[in-house]
Amino acid sequence: MSDIWRRYFIAWSTMTISSSVLPIRRAKRGTSIVWGIDAMFPNLEVRHLHAVDVLAEELNFTRAADRLNITQSALSKQIAEIEEHRRFHLFIRRHKRNVELTQVGRLFVEEARSALLHIDRAIQLGREGSDSILTVGHSPDTDQAWVSAVLATRLPLYPKLRIQLVSDFSSELVRSVMADELNLALVTAPPDNSQITAATFAETHLYAALPQTHAAAQKELIALQDLARDEWILFARRVHPAIHDAILDASRREGVSPKRTHDIITAQQAVHLVSEHVGVAILTKPTTVGSNAEGVVLRPLSDRSLRFDACLIMRAGDNSRLAEEFARSFLRRFQPQIALPKQLELSLPA
Repeated sequence: MSDIWRRYFIAWSTMTISSSVLPIRRAKRGTSIVWGIDAMFPNLEVRHLHAVDVLAEELNFTRAADRLNITQSALSKQIAEIEEHRRFHLFIRRHKRNVELTQVGRLFVEEARSALLHIDRAIQLGREGSDSILTVGHSPDTDQAWVSAVLATRLPLYPKLRIQLVSDFSSELVRSVMADELNLALVTAPPDNSQITAATFAETHLYAALPQTHAAAQKELIALQDLARDEWILFARRVHPAIHDAILDASRREGVSPKRTHDIITAQQAVHLVSEHVGVAILTKPTTVGSNAEGVVLRPLSDRSLRFDACLIMRAGDNSRLAEEFARSFLRRFQPQIALPKQLELSLPA
């Protein structure tokens, strides 16, 4: 469309409004507060803009009315109100229900859509700038330093931000993120799933919890072969599917078959069983640090295949500015030069 038409349209649609004032008005019952909309579309309500936008997409009164959940006569009346008040035609009636946009109509629709986007953005920012709550999940065995980093993350644009923590098994955390029940989650070895975006911020190592009297207790590194004669105490598969399966896969590769395995839910259970000489436990270090059970020692495993990425995950396609800003700030606490996933890299300016 030519610049002449654009200048004509904008001048016409704003000629009754002072250029130095952008009024704030409260819309009628059933609509929202609108900032500055009168400056571009005087005496129009948001419902008018929505009506024009939808009719411009459908070019059919029946389909547009269905989308708006109003009658065709109500839609026709709204379009007529705009055209009569502005004294120009937005649509040409080709048939009883079908329409085409006029030149002025095309310009009007372009500006109306821009106004609607600004309204939606203003409402979103208003909500996020108030008492915003970000829900972050973590598993019970998560390194408490990571949880502290979550709680310590501050965002200047969201001074009233509150963090709500949720503890659950890693598989449930992934499901909750995909279902939009959690904004973010700290997950070790998340599955490769197109519905989530994962950014690695640390590496999780596995450790063996041994009785002090164990033959390998004095070694600096423990191999699975060192545990071949023991009963193994492991996280149940539903707690950590990736870690549980990786341990058993590694034992098969090494030709090691534990005498028996015991499934546990928490590290405290595992350490207690080790102190009772039930067997040896294979755990992530964060769960066992601080568990000063008498007669139990910790030693790192030597198998490099039993190291896992600790990731911050969010739902793929989540366009929440708050969640993305928080993810950026959290990740940079661990790696200032971290390579962000595309979702975090492109959605917001660095």
